[in-house]
Order: sequence, then structure tokens, then C-alpha cells
Amino acid sequence: MQLESRNWQQKQRTLKVLSSLSYRDGELKKFLKEIAISVSKLITIDWSVVTFCQGDFDKILASSIELEDYDKTYSLHGVVTGTVVETGKSLTVDDTKTCTEYGAVPQGYRSYLGVPLRTSQGEVIGTICSFHQKPRKYNSEEVAIVELFAERAATAIDNYQLYQQQCKFNEILEAEVAKRTEELKVAQAKLVEKERLAAIGEFASGIIHEIRNPFTTMKMGLNYFKKIDNSVASQMRVSLALEEADRLERLLKEILLYAKPQRLDLEEIDINWFISQMLESLRMIPAANQRQIEYYPPSTQLKVMGDKDKLKQIVINLVRNACEAVSVGETVKIQLELDNSEEQKQVSINICNGGEPISPEVLPKLTKPFYSTKSSGTGLGLAIVKRIVESHNGELIIKSNLEEGTIISVKLPINS
Repeated sequence: MQLESRNWQQKQRTLKVLSSLSYRDGELKKFLKEIAISVSKLITIDWSVVTFCQGDFDKILASSIELEDYDKTYSLHGVVTGTVVETGKSLTVDDTKTCTEYGAVPQGYRSYLGVPLRTSQGEVIGTICSFHQKPRKYNSEEVAIVELFAERAATAIDNYQLYQQQCKFNEILEAEVAKRTEELKVAQAKLVEKERLAAIGEFASGIIHEIRNPFTTMKMGLNYFKKIDNSVASQMRVSLALEEADRLERLLKEILLYAKPQRLDLEEIDINWFISQMLESLRMIPAANQRQIEYYPPSTQLKVMGDKDKLKQIVINLVRNACEAVSVGETVKIQLELDNSEEQKQVSINICNGGEPISPEVLPKLTKPFYSTKSSGTGLGLAIVKRIVESHNGELIIKSNLEEGTIISVKLPINS
């Protein structure tokens, strides 16, 4: 009768402790420590721990007594905890000195009670281990009590892992959504810009057509006066007017070239062969007079899908600018490099000159329409180059510093 009364009281205490335990996401360690302390008190034992197992090692997640190092891992080989994990069954050892077949226990302890932490899927993920400094027997009621707490601990750990996985998945999902949103914004911006340029192009074409007719008549008149009036003053004025007319004509052509849609005649191009074929003509452009142009070919074959005429326009424009930036006798370098970016492989056509560096304030403005650092420039050369590069799904990058000079890089996707 007394034994039944004691068992009933113990069950009541156990239920009271279990009902008082609460677990919320992020408070796993506190919850497991409460379990370890409750187990030690209910079965009157010196030390209890909750462990988490991965492979052949386990780690103490919570302890009924304070420990210095919770991050340390322990091998499951040759210890009683390893037997519990391996068999997936509760284990009691009354005296570890007389019974050594199940493995060793921590130094200074003589008896052991171990219960596996089993998830709802049947996977053993850890243990509740209880140690006592003196030999003692464990009855079925005590084992049952620890098994009840083991169920709670296993559920908490399993839920916490699922919670962490969900958090990680949410982070990945949020990052992917942010990435896709940014890509969509870029695509929308490109579409808006394309539509804007198309509208500008249509408007510019009409305006330029209307200007060209009277402009051609005016230019013919100037050329006529140049022939019939031989006075020096008149010749100077007419020559100046014709020079301005030529400049205006170039400006009209570049405005039309910038504004109209970029229609590409794509073909596979070996960039090394392409640059090599252009070298002689590049060295013949007026700006390259008394300048050296050196070419550094790649070690591997690099091919892109591109419009040959428009890529020629890019290279000629950039090499001309580079030659104008250096003094007589100096060198402009053309380099081809394979650029292994995170998203895709690219070929980088680098045009390098050692002229005066461009100030950081000016760099972002160079590809803006009608901005020029040259007194006679239209400010559309680099803007047109940028449009052509972007129409090839490429990127134009300009870097300038005192050590390296100015490097303009045209990055184009490799045709794999």
C-alpha cells in the first residue's frame, strides 16, 4: 500500500513538472535544461544531460549542473551512450565497475540510466543520460519517467530543427525573391529605356530629315561663295562656316545613330581573329599617328555572338579615344581576357592608355549623351558605344587611376 502511494505521488509530481514545462522557438536550451534538472530531481540522481547525436559523435545540449564547454563533441565509441544510440533502447547499469559490457561512463560515476530521444519518424537523435556517483538500481517507474521527458525533449529538438530549416528556407526564398524582383526592375527599366529611345529615334529621324534639306542647300551656297569670293577675309569666314557645317552634320548623324534602335546582324565571332584583322586599319586612323598600338591575344579561343560591323565601330571609337588621350610616342594596349564571373563566362576587351587619369567625378558622366571632355566632341561617342555593348547583353566599364591610366573594358558573353 505504501509502495502504491509512493508511485502515485511520484506520478503526480512527474505530471506536474511536465505540465509546467513550456517550449517556444528560440528557447530550446532553456527548455532542455529544465528537463535535465527535472529528471535529476524526480529520480534523485546526481547528474543528467540531454545530448544530440550526429554520426559517431554527440554533443551535450543541456545539463542539470553547470558545465564549462557545451560546444565540445564526444565520441560514441566505447561509452554507454553509444550503446543507447546504437540499440535505440533504454539502458540501465547498476554498477559500472562490475558491468563493463555496455561501455564507460564519466570518471567518478558508478551507475547509469540512458534513454534514447526518438522522433515521431522513429529516428534516434540523442539521449537523456543520468549518472550517479554510487551504485544503485533503477526501477521501471524511474525508467518510464525519464522516457516521458525524452519524448518531450525529442519533440522539442525535432521541432527546433524543422523551425531552423524553415527559417533557412525562408531566407533563401526571400533572397531569391529579392534577386528576381531586382532582375524584373532591371528588365522593366531596359524596356522603358528601349521604348523611350525608340520614340526619340522616330522623332529625331523626322527632325533630322527636315533639317537636312535646307542644311544641304545652305552648305551648297557656302561652297559656291568659297569658289567665287577670293578675298582672304571672306575665305576665312566661309571656311569657318563650312567647318561648323561639317561639325553640325556629324552631330546630326551621331544623334540619329544614338537614337535609332540597335538592330543586330548576329554571327559567331572569334574575338582574337576579329581584333587581329583590325590591327592594320586601327594603326591607320589619324589619331593613331606616331602612337603605338600593341595587342595581347588570349591563350585560349574566345567566341561571342555579335554584329561584326557594330563591334568594329566600338573598337575603332575606343582606340581613337585612347590614342587622343596619350602623347606622341606612347602606347595604347589592347588586351583580351577571359572573365569568369559568378553568373556567366565573359570575354573582356580592354583598351588601356597611360594618359592623364580621369577624375572620379567625371567617370560616371562619360557615357551620358552630350557630355564630352573634348572641346570639339559631340558627347555621343561613348554613349553610342554603351548602347551597342548593352544591345549585345554586354557591359561597358571605365576605370582610371594614376598607376594604370585609363582602362575601358567591353565585357561580352562567351558563346559556349
